[in-house]
Amino acid sequence: MRALKYILLFLVCAGGLIWLAGRRPAYFVVGGETMGTYYRVKIRTRAQDADLSALIADELAAVNAEMSVFDPQSEISAVNRARAGEKIKLSPPLQKVLAKAAAVNKLSRGAFDPALGRLIDLWGFGPAPRQGLPSEEKIKEALAVSGFDKLRFSDNGAVLQKEYAETALNLSAIAKGYGVDRLAELLTTRGYRDFIIEIGGEVRASGTRAQNARGWNIVLSAPAADAKHPAGIFALTDAAAATSGDYRNFIEIDGRKYAHTISPETGLPAQNRLASTTVFHHDCMTADALATALMAMGEKQALNFAEKNDLAVIFIIRGESGFSTVFSPAAKKIKETGQYDGRK
Repeated sequence: MRALKYILLFLVCAGGLIWLAGRRPAYFVVGGETMGTYYRVKIRTRAQDADLSALIADELAAVNAEMSVFDPQSEISAVNRARAGEKIKLSPPLQKVLAKAAAVNKLSRGAFDPALGRLIDLWGFGPAPRQGLPSEEKIKEALAVSGFDKLRFSDNGAVLQKEYAETALNLSAIAKGYGVDRLAELLTTRGYRDFIIEIGGEVRASGTRAQNARGWNIVLSAPAADAKHPAGIFALTDAAAATSGDYRNFIEIDGRKYAHTISPETGLPAQNRLASTTVFHHDCMTADALATALMAMGEKQALNFAEKNDLAVIFIIRGESGFSTVFSPAAKKIKETGQYDGRK
């Protein structure tokens, strides 16, 4: 699945700096490409697990087969081809992701909306070839058949029906987070406790990178103009972090840049002062969806939403003289301690 968000988090490989009882900690590291981006898994262990690399690759391939709009044979592509009113039986993974999507859609009052596939395609961020600047008429037509309110669920969420055949789902703003959580479950079931997983910058950490360490270090990078000055380095423990930004993934039409986050109200790429939002949460799927919702809201509404819902969020805001970093009330502890611990 081509990434619709270029996330701004990356891992700090501290293996050369950390010593335990005079010995460098042993790590198992595996990585590769998935969902149009990259993945990296790092486990603090001396165990030799010959099957693990293949199991991780298979798990990610399964997520792609379920949720990639760039794979015409995927489950989500079949959903998008379904007729109006047709009853579609959802697989348990897709059912789980859409249940979370529905919850965040409701919480954000529609700011997060994975049923904007037609608009995403229209603006050139989906599998369809880019056609240049879409007309107002085309945008209006796509808006009329887009939105989560055009979906009907039954049988406890196991069955989906679309009001319009043209309604299309695009899960790029939540699937990477789900993939991270799914790999975390895989590692946990195989007995691993100290690991960090990243898919395209969406991160989840468990345990610590070394004995007596506070967790796993992640770096929140600044916009390109301030790339040499990261917004922060934080220790992540038993929790996840996801970032959505507008300055890495965009298209340029007639000399003007358009960001990838689409407003569900206007059908246009969101235009506001938010350069990025980083959400810290217990699970990566929720953090992923919330980060996109906040970007769609804009600065003032996003700050209020984060405070009202006690969300730990770091905002990078664009101003006339450059970028500023703002911490939500729940994230100020992260600023003070340099750590987010999901156990507390």
